[in-house]
Amino acid sequence: MFRFTAPAPRALAASAAFVLIAATATAQATSSSTTQNRGTRRLNANRQARIARNIADEYSHRWEVAGGGGFLRFRTGENLQKISQVNFFMNANYQLSPTLGIVGDVRGFYGSANIPNIFVKNGVFSPQISEYTFMAGPQYRFYAKEKYTMSANVVAGVAMSKFGGDAKGLRSEDLGMWPDSNAKFAYSFSVMADYNVYNNLAVRIQPTYVGTTFGGTVQNNLGLQAGVVYRFGRQPKQ
Repeated sequence: MFRFTAPAPRALAASAAFVLIAATATAQATSSSTTQNRGTRRLNANRQARIARNIADEYSHRWEVAGGGGFLRFRTGENLQKISQVNFFMNANYQLSPTLGIVGDVRGFYGSANIPNIFVKNGVFSPQISEYTFMAGPQYRFYAKEKYTMSANVVAGVAMSKFGGDAKGLRSEDLGMWPDSNAKFAYSFSVMADYNVYNNLAVRIQPTYVGTTFGGTVQNNLGLQAGVVYRFGRQPKQ
């Protein structure tokens, strides 16, 4: 027969108490972890729902109008070098859906031609010139997040020029520039990157290509524009 000494019951009680405390602590930790995970999932769900609401609100506007300025590299004549022109742009985009729209685009370009000595007449070395384009076409939004969106458009229309206005009575051709024109075919391809400041207001960076056809030839011109975008109106719910 085994006989317990006096300390044995106390040791057994202490062990049982330790096991009970450890089990209780483990259960509390598990419960706390479960509660924390539920809270984290709830916060993530709320955040995702808020982002989804913002995206739906930002890209459900019927109209987008944009404007700003930039520069364009433009060849002023067949045998003349390219110059950098400053420009303004304004456009209005009518959204047929959250991704597809029709845009009307107006731009003006201003600079001074660089006339080489062989073409200089009447002391005209650097006449001021300008062009204006009026174009329209489709615009497609191919990337849309809460803070960023990217779109592209292809537009076509006409270009008007004023090359000889500062030529002291000479024609623009007399200085080696393209002839003045009231309506020549023009087209453009642009990619727009917008950063949403608010749901209806964004800032835009827009690399652009502009093709003009002054003088019966094609001028391939590259530039960069920056400005602001304002959205308003609502598309009907699908």
